[in-house]
Amino acid sequence: MPVPENSSKNAAVAKFALIIVCLGSIIGPLGMASVNIAIPDLAADLQANAKMVSWLPTLFILSSVIFMLPAGKLADNYGRKRIYSYGLALNAFSSFMCGVGSSIEWILFWRFVQGAAASMIFGTGVAIITSVTPSYKRGAALGITAACIYVGLTIAPAVGGWLTELWGWRSVFFFQVPIVLALLLLIKMRLTGEWKNDEKTKYDWWGTGIFALFSATLVYGLSILPNNLGWGMLGLSAISLALFILHQSRSHRPLIRVQMFRESRVFSMSLTTSLLMYASNFPLVFLMSLYLQYVKGLSPSHAGQVLLVQAFSMAIMAPLSGKLADRFQPRLVATLGCVIVACGLLVLSFMNTATSVAYIASSLLLIGIGFGLFSTPNNNAIMGDARPQEVGVASASMNLARTIGNLLGMSLVNLMVHYYLGNAQFTPGQNPALIKTVEMALNMSLAFVVVACGISVLRGKSRAA
Repeated sequence: MPVPENSSKNAAVAKFALIIVCLGSIIGPLGMASVNIAIPDLAADLQANAKMVSWLPTLFILSSVIFMLPAGKLADNYGRKRIYSYGLALNAFSSFMCGVGSSIEWILFWRFVQGAAASMIFGTGVAIITSVTPSYKRGAALGITAACIYVGLTIAPAVGGWLTELWGWRSVFFFQVPIVLALLLLIKMRLTGEWKNDEKTKYDWWGTGIFALFSATLVYGLSILPNNLGWGMLGLSAISLALFILHQSRSHRPLIRVQMFRESRVFSMSLTTSLLMYASNFPLVFLMSLYLQYVKGLSPSHAGQVLLVQAFSMAIMAPLSGKLADRFQPRLVATLGCVIVACGLLVLSFMNTATSVAYIASSLLLIGIGFGLFSTPNNNAIMGDARPQEVGVASASMNLARTIGNLLGMSLVNLMVHYYLGNAQFTPGQNPALIKTVEMALNMSLAFVVVACGISVLRGKSRAA
């Protein structure tokens, strides 16, 4: 439960909890995004085709989506610090197993497990911050947390490139294991207390199963379109989503109260905006990594340095936007961020084989500035409209919107990769098809952001303002 705001002891706990969550927020995206830079070397070593390689980020996100709400519910019942720690431990183990893999199928399995671990980390981290931070300081705390996520994303491409060049692609998985173990030891020794609800609620296994069916059929259906089976899977996905909403509305102990979305227009529309923005942004690193290395001929480390421009600007802007969200309506700051991202994507959409690296870096810088302005105010609006006893589920919902957006964007890119590249190996002869895939993906991202701008404006005034 939330701690008293006037206690110096609780203030110290809040500060240390912020440090712990921030460290985890760096490690999580660092381990996830650094893998994208290692994909060309991994694919060559394991003789994996384009279709198999595209599942590396997709399975990670799919697993995160499936387990995000269960992680939030378990955290509310059994302790947010406990579930957070379990997630870190599982992340370290699955990373090690990926590193020792001898086939693409083995690595895909453990990337799925790693995605489940990520849901436990990100589904509870913001809930811990919300539980121990006074409301008038929440925006700044969330801004610092968001900045740490972007720091992880910032250094991930460079770290992934350097590790791949020095010690091979397996080191990208191995390097995070000792870091996570050190963080677990720090939590055990220094982070006192636990945050959970006073009364445990019965876990909704049926809801979990239905939601997993929705997520899996959505991803698989999109990946095999226009096959008739693909359309059938999408139909089953739509039915599963409708059943999930119906089940949650009638359940006495739901994973998430669907009434939360009707009770607060700000809450529901902020989640929708988040979903669209992340759907536009997540595939960028994957696609630009391939473009820079295959089309422009850059080394892994050089490509990583170009890609870190976006995340670096996000890390700089996130704390500033958090402070702005404590002073002004979050929707105003967030909408400005959406507009800047749209401008950056529009500029980037004109790229071709002759586009300079400086032009690409400048476009990514603009996108990063806009996304940094958007994310923290939007998160503040979501958490500020949640009930104190539902901050775990609200945090999970916020991260679920993000991961579903990631999943939707990456699944659509998967569809494009399968259509234009199929089972072909990555070779210079495939560059025109790769350019076409990137072009289509950028247009898709721009469309998502334009819709997000409209929803962000219409969401209304938040109680977090």
